[in-house]
Amino acid sequence: MSTWDIKPQGVQGQLKVTGTHAGDLEKALTALLTDMSEAAKAAGTAVPGSAAETPLQGPTASGKPLTQKATGPVGAALAEYLNKRHPSLKEMAERIQAAVLGAAKATNEYVEGDLDAAKHAQDAAKSVRLDLLKDAGGRK
Repeated sequence: MSTWDIKPQGVQGQLKVTGTHAGDLEKALTALLTDMSEAAKAAGTAVPGSAAETPLQGPTASGKPLTQKATGPVGAALAEYLNKRHPSLKEMAERIQAAVLGAAKATNEYVEGDLDAAKHAQDAAKSVRLDLLKDAGGRK
């Protein structure tokens, strides 16, 4: 690792570009969740009128009975899709965050002359160890 040749300004520029794209991805995922929620509501249910709401059992804080709206088959399918995709989407977000934090931390350590700490930051990013990358935020 003693042969590193990092150009901090170049890393900073790439991190800005990556941050912009990560922000765009976040907006797209938020729109996806909003659109799927609206689609599930618009799809309706497979049950008639009053059967579309089920009173929940037990006491409530307000003293008024609570009801749960029935979910139709399309809404249930969309919810199942999102439940199955959630781990992948979460992993994707964590990998992006680890890459950005790892690159920034490794570059900072490189600039400070601590190549061992830079390697540790790089290794933490590879293994998506956000706890190590967020820890302390600087040198010991």
